[in-house]
This record gives sequence, structure tokens and C-alpha cells, in this order.
Amino acid sequence: MSREISGLSVIVTGGARGIGKATVERFARQGAKVAIGDRDVDLAALVAEPFGDRAMAAPLDVTDPESWRVFLDAVAPLGPFDVLVNNAGIMPLGSVLKEPDAVTKAIVDVNLHGVILGTKAVAPGMVERGRGHIVNVASAVGRVAVADGATYTASKFAAVGFSEAIRSELRPYGIDVSAVLPTVVQTELAAGVSQARGVKAVTADDVAKVIEQAVRSPKPEMWVPRWSQAIYKVGSVMPRRLMDAMAHLTHADTVLSTADTAARAAYEERARRSAGPEA
Repeated sequence: MSREISGLSVIVTGGARGIGKATVERFARQGAKVAIGDRDVDLAALVAEPFGDRAMAAPLDVTDPESWRVFLDAVAPLGPFDVLVNNAGIMPLGSVLKEPDAVTKAIVDVNLHGVILGTKAVAPGMVERGRGHIVNVASAVGRVAVADGATYTASKFAAVGFSEAIRSELRPYGIDVSAVLPTVVQTELAAGVSQARGVKAVTADDVAKVIEQAVRSPKPEMWVPRWSQAIYKVGSVMPRRLMDAMAHLTHADTVLSTADTAARAAYEERARRSAGPEA
């Protein structure tokens, strides 16, 4: 099956920056109607502006069920919605032993509960119409755990598991579910984080292109870059000691713990501010 993008109605969460912004632009340029949900609605409105009545921005806190209801009412003129891209996410880094409880909660709330609440808010309409597609933007660390990002890793493992479960649950209603797993992406979220040795840098538009491919021709799981999935599959059948040695050789086990803290300072401050004063 292959879908045309033109004419689709799409929701993108976290659409004001990074992967979300690139996804909005890619879909809107091809004739889709795109509703952008973001806490920074002013920035989201700037993303929507070039596309006229094909794009609309409205405030959205993905962790709040009431915010989802208000958002869907606001963007209803672009609906009914064919595609939901659950993209919103945060990635504060550091030792879990030093991570404030408010930060732990915020990571899980945005990266996991946001995906669940978005699905619960949008999927019932898809069920009624007998069609739809949910794309959950996870991460390669949703399959491969990395130190100094323990809570982030856990939230992405959970997002991948949730995607697998609802894929089976929603398939009988004509709804596809895809999980997209990028490696380190050149966005503010990954500022100061280096790729593992031998892994090519990934841009936000690289990920947006794969999201587009997922919608055009649905697949359960898509990695960015695609060949990185093969490395994971080979590694997963190795003895643990050999897998650990390969991760150490490529520096994959230290990509988060060796992040440049100065380069990440602005993002970390903004991400932790969203967690509240206790962060």
C-alpha cells in the first residue's frame, strides 16, 4: 500500500523545533494540512505561517489530557485527522543518582505519557473512520541503553513497547502504527552529543523524510539511518561481553556521558525549566 501525502490531515506534536519542524515543513510542502502542537505556540505559529491555511499552530502540553482536548478543538478546521506524529520529547542528561525527581517525572511525562495521551485523544476518531496512522518518534536508545541518559532511555524503551502493543490492538480498526528510531540527530535536543564512531550525522530532515516514508508505506519500525538497525540486530544476538566490547570500541556506550556540557547548557536550562522550580 502506498499513500499520497497531498490531502492528508496531520498532527505533529513538538512541531516548533527540530524534527517536528522539519516534519511539518515536509508534509505541508507536499499539500498536507498540518496541525502543530507545541508549548511554544508563538514559535510554532512562525513554522505554520509560510503555508497559509494548510497549517495551524495551537498550544499543546502533551502531558495534560485537557490540553489535548482544547488543542483538538482549536485545530478542528483542519480535521478529521489521518495521521498523528507523536514527536514531542525532552532529553536532560546526567547521572540518574543526581537527577532531580522533578526532571525524572518530566522526562517520563513528556516522552511516554505524551505518546499515550496523544494516542488516546486522536485514535478514537480514526477508529470511527476505519483508517489512520500513528507515528511515534522514539530513539535508537529505545532499543540500546546508554549511560547518563537512564530515564530518557527508559522512556524511549517504553514508547517502543507501547507502539508494538497498540499496533496489534489497533490493526483490526484499519490503523497503522510505526515507531521511528533515530540515532543522534543534529538538533538542539542533542546539542553537544557526538555520534558513535562510524555513524554518520543525522539531520532533522533526514528523520522527517523517514516519517514521510512511514506514512507513504507503513512499516512497524524504521531506524535513521536505516543501516543502524542491522547493527542493533547483529549485536542483539551476540554474547553480552562481545556486545559490550563492540559498544566500547565504537564509543556508543559513552555518547551521552561524554556530551559537551557547555554546548548543552542552553537546552538543559530550557528542558529543566519545563520540569518546574524543583528541577
